[in-house]
Amino acid sequence: MRILVVEDSKKMADLIRRRLEEEGYAVDVAHDGAQGLWLGEENPYDAIVLDIALDGGPTDGFDVCRQLRAGSRWAPVLMLTARDAIEDRVRGLDVGADDYLTKPFSFDELLARVRALIRRGADRRPAVLVVGDLELDPARFHVRRGERAIELTAKEFALLEYFMRYPGQVLSRTQLLEHAWDFAYEGDSNVVDVHVGNLRTKIDRPFGRASLETLRGVGYRLRDETLDQPSN
Repeated sequence: MRILVVEDSKKMADLIRRRLEEEGYAVDVAHDGAQGLWLGEENPYDAIVLDIALDGGPTDGFDVCRQLRAGSRWAPVLMLTARDAIEDRVRGLDVGADDYLTKPFSFDELLARVRALIRRGADRRPAVLVVGDLELDPARFHVRRGERAIELTAKEFALLEYFMRYPGQVLSRTQLLEHAWDFAYEGDSNVVDVHVGNLRTKIDRPFGRASLETLRGVGYRLRDETLDQPSN
């Protein structure tokens, strides 16, 4: 297993590297954000230990993580910080980090969290969802198609997020109910049809699109229309 450590304190970086190597990991070390970003983009790491406050350059840990995710690099990220503010933890998780550890920390806990992240794997899990020119940001509750913002209700947003996490896949009414309505809901499944219809009037019709498809007797599918365009 290969791990990237991005830590501007050479003493701390060396301590983390030695403990990880003692556990049998191969470890690369970067002491600033620019180097860490380059290494993270160029190498298939199994996990990244990333300090938030990186001196010596304009790129901090938040920026590194955001740019890695934007570049479709999905290695699990454990963020390290001396700041224990809730706002920092929330920001780190929202830009794509998978876990958070506050300094000072126990090396046994760091190793346990690294092991857990490696078990989780490097599956695709973008902080911002994109299907064609449709973009959804769960953290900011923001949707847009191209440059135009789209206002949705909370339920419409929840449905669209679920569609965008499974683009091209047919989702049944039951699946949509289970993911967008709570256990106590006892109404008719036609409520899904109503909300999907409302979604169409907001994300498709004003733009002359038909990306949200109905497959009668089966369910619904969000199609990436850009993939249907013939290549020149």
